[in-house]
Amino acid sequence: VQLQASGGGMVQAGGSLRLSCAASGLTFSSYVFGWFRQAPGKERRFVVAIRWSSGDLYSEGSVKGRFTISRDNAKNIVYLQMNSLEPEDTVVYYCAADRILGTILRVGDDMDYWGKGTQVTVSS
Repeated sequence: VQLQASGGGMVQAGGSLRLSCAASGLTFSSYVFGWFRQAPGKERRFVVAIRWSSGDLYSEGSVKGRFTISRDNAKNIVYLQMNSLEPEDTVVYYCAADRILGTILRVGDDMDYWGKGTQVTVSS
């Protein structure tokens, strides 16, 4: 199984970025996919998630209206569209997959699969 995150980079405050998480090797319909972020010295935090089979969406409150998760069934990619970026969004973003929604929401140590992080830097 592989989860490959990409799309990070530098952007000015107020700008947008779209992160991609290309997944392979798993039965997509069985999984919930999530995006997480982690600042230096801090715990990894849940951002948004999508259940592949139903498209049900889950979001952490502070990013509602700014960050949107979506999936491309044909390409097996999960996207994180980030708008109205703020300097506080400057962290490393990770994607992950788990069969249990609760594991995604609590950022469980027993997460089935993690991708490598991608750095997002928002300048003021």
